[in-house]
Amino acid sequence: MPPPSAHPGSPTLADSVRLAEDGVHILDRRVFPFEHHWVHARTVDEVAVAIEDMVTQSSGPYFAVLWGMVLAARETAGADPDAARKHLQAAGERLISTRPTNDQPRKAVQWVLSAVAGAEDVAAAALAGARAGDADYRRRSQEMGRAGARLLPQDARVLTHCWGDLYLVGLVEALLESGKRFSFVCTETRPYLQGARLTAHTLAEMGVETTLVTDAMPASLMRAGEIDALVTASDRVTMDGHVINKVGTLQHAVAARTFGVPFHALCHAPDPRSATGADVPIEYRDGAEVLRTLGRRSATDLVRGLYPAFDVTEPRFVTTVVTDRGAFAPDELAAGYFGEESR
Repeated sequence: MPPPSAHPGSPTLADSVRLAEDGVHILDRRVFPFEHHWVHARTVDEVAVAIEDMVTQSSGPYFAVLWGMVLAARETAGADPDAARKHLQAAGERLISTRPTNDQPRKAVQWVLSAVAGAEDVAAAALAGARAGDADYRRRSQEMGRAGARLLPQDARVLTHCWGDLYLVGLVEALLESGKRFSFVCTETRPYLQGARLTAHTLAEMGVETTLVTDAMPASLMRAGEIDALVTASDRVTMDGHVINKVGTLQHAVAARTFGVPFHALCHAPDPRSATGADVPIEYRDGAEVLRTLGRRSATDLVRGLYPAFDVTEPRFVTTVVTDRGAFAPDELAAGYFGEESR
């Protein structure tokens, strides 16, 4: 059994990574919602492997990294504080390497490393830093959601692609609080069907009218005038407004531009370490993953698979980047978000 929820009342996926005395418990998103199976990670490396094996996705790796760093700190009990900090540094590097395209794991590591700098009780400081990082992520998701909700009209029909938990929850909660009527159309999102299993389920849990379509249908729906806005999360947004997200986002953004549908990309903040799209490493996963669906072979043995897990959408296809400090046009993002800091 997993430990009790730290956030009772949250949609299931918004509280799917939990710290306990015996390790980190991670809801297995590969089989959700058909099974509620929790993977028990007892060590930092087991947390890292769970992230790499897609046990947790979307916001999940951020929280897995936070609590994985706490496990690393526990491993240093009785050690010299400087030696403990070196151990945490190595653990952080291992965790960051699990999903190189997304910049959130790096931020999670930094929360903990900053908290333990100069601390005598490294384990206590690491736990405090992880808890602060958890609260910060949830707060920023709420603020970003409010900024996004202001962009959507009454009765909006919103198309989204491979997007789960707190980014989604923040927007939907803000829309509900505003009293706006809205509905969602979700792509199924091959090859793991995250949209069908995770995004659509989360929306349904929150009482949102939701329609599922295949990944190939959105352009036709947009041409028919059945979509009012394309809204996605992002694994990273560059300083010049390139949006890096689940592969397939680019084709939907191009179709949206073609048929006059605004594309709003959500992220807490642009990444100051990434000036443009070419600076972001794109994770290529094992091509064999696209040859199977929900654990069953769905392609002939005569072909091979190719799986770039993310794509890069140029600023010209992005209407607005929505952050926790407001919404900005791509060419105004750096100056708008960081102000004088970006100059």
